[in-house]
Amino acid sequence: MGNVINFIGENVKIGRNVKIWNFAYVGNNTVIGDNVVIGSLAHVDYNVKIGNNVRIEGLVYIAPLTEIGNDVFIGPAAVITNDPYPPSRRLAGVRIMDGAVIGGRAVIKAGVRIGRRAVVGMGAVVTKDVPDDTVVVGVPARPLYSRDEYDKRRSIWESGV
Repeated sequence: MGNVINFIGENVKIGRNVKIWNFAYVGNNTVIGDNVVIGSLAHVDYNVKIGNNVRIEGLVYIAPLTEIGNDVFIGPAAVITNDPYPPSRRLAGVRIMDGAVIGGRAVIKAGVRIGRRAVVGMGAVVTKDVPDDTVVVGVPARPLYSRDEYDKRRSIWESGV
């Protein structure tokens, strides 16, 4: 078997029985609980908190400030974001509560809360909080407003109003 190359940042706390597969990245100041699996090519950015008994499949991106509870599954190539109006100077973490399931290639918008035991279907684009014990699917992407309106909203977001 060849060498396994991963990047583990500074001040990372890793629990017991954690498996980090090939070419994964774990950023600074991340906390990983017990019995966690992080798949190949996953990118767990800095200041992320991961509970116990979590499985993160390959090619997943988890943005800074994300908090993941216990007994969570995140399918391959899912993306957890932290900037609702990129590139802004204000970030908002996603909270994924205990027992939640995130399907492969799902995208979760910054600041969203995924409820306890909630399920996000594969390929879904989640732009609003998901209540506990609820299954959500689909892509709500549709034309909404102009670039001028986008820039206005980003400015308001950055100001904290």
